[in-house]
Amino acid sequence: MCYSLLPEMAARRGTARVFAVDRRRRILQRVAEEQTIKIGELARELNVSEMTIRRDISRLERDGFLRHTYGGATAHITKSIELAFNARALEHAAEKRLIGMRAAEELVGAAVLFVGVGTTAEQFSLFLTPAPDLQVITASLPVASLLGSRPVSVVALGGAVREEELACVGPIATASVARYRTDVAVIGAAGVSARFGVTELDDDIAEVNRAAIEHSARLVVLADGSKIGVDASAIVAPARAISTLVTSSGADEAELDRFRTSGVQVVIADGPKSRTRLQRGASRTSVRQLREPAAQRRAPRSAGATRPAGEQEASP
Repeated sequence: MCYSLLPEMAARRGTARVFAVDRRRRILQRVAEEQTIKIGELARELNVSEMTIRRDISRLERDGFLRHTYGGATAHITKSIELAFNARALEHAAEKRLIGMRAAEELVGAAVLFVGVGTTAEQFSLFLTPAPDLQVITASLPVASLLGSRPVSVVALGGAVREEELACVGPIATASVARYRTDVAVIGAAGVSARFGVTELDDDIAEVNRAAIEHSARLVVLADGSKIGVDASAIVAPARAISTLVTSSGADEAELDRFRTSGVQVVIADGPKSRTRLQRGASRTSVRQLREPAAQRRAPRSAGATRPAGEQEASP
């Protein structure tokens, strides 16, 4: 594996520095492989102090990747991050966790969801309230693995699998997602701007997301503050297609104002207890209010598509 050179590099370089992100990647790999690690052993392997390893473990525990026990670390019972871990998983980890938590609160009561790929979508799945009548369609194998062990109906799209993200892509995945009508599409993004909308680095992932959005009544985008105002190469959807943007407190406020001006609901994930939720049991009037903005912002849907029965309540 790509991590196997770390001990040899440390040995050859003597006191050469191993970056924190590399140490934490190695810790998560060891936990995923052996379900436990010894602090002293790993400190010698990476040529750092035991206190440094303890600080790394504490950081990973605080960000929700591990559960710390005396003398080592053991994998948390939910392992979505270990399943698809890459360097991006450690970037803005605390913000992604808050975004996932807040978005899960926002969507309590939605019956059919599409969940995209990426570490923020995995955090959303981690906090999603399971229910026997909840169905999740996903292109993410980590999301499918996480939710598949809970009382949730999960559909994995199938198709070719990208190694880094463990994401289902290609014509099979795109055709599969078009078979379902979802209440809400929940996706991450490489960038989100008022000018170019939702963008991705990879067009294969972008194409699956486009198909999911086309067959969904609402679009919820999860993006930490570093993604706001950023544009990647593959356009997924214009800004006007976004129903709700859930981001972190570090997002550019001027860019967020542009989203608000265009009718996008912006939610700042600075803690739990969201101010707005999508709930079951909506009246017919509130359902029409929910439908109309989405219909105005989106291209016509395929024949037979339906909208969710949901209500949006906003605090004054």
